[in-house]
Amino acid sequence: MPIHPDAADFARQTENEWQDLRTEASELPYPWAPAYRSLIEAAYAAPELRALYPFTSHWALRFSTTTRPELTLTGPCLTTNGDGTYGVGTGFLTPNLGLFATPSEAVALAVRHLSS
Repeated sequence: MPIHPDAADFARQTENEWQDLRTEASELPYPWAPAYRSLIEAAYAAPELRALYPFTSHWALRFSTTTRPELTLTGPCLTTNGDGTYGVGTGFLTPNLGLFATPSEAVALAVRHLSS
């Protein structure tokens, strides 16, 4: 039977995960790291996304309504692409909702596609 944290515990774990992601993104030595860091920061700046538990896989930013180890996916997937664009998609690494020149545009679309 899964253990569900209370609201305060969820908020604490979510904020800790955001801070870990932001720190990790600021320390990456890769050429694409500044774009990835910009995406993380733009998502963190959106209160609707900041309230969700963030996690990454293959440098794609995803969101959950529960914390690890049992993640419950919600909302679209955000990506930083090699061509300098930012993608938003309903699937993993598939920017079928749109490609954007700025991370803010991608985040704005992701917020609009959050389920209620």
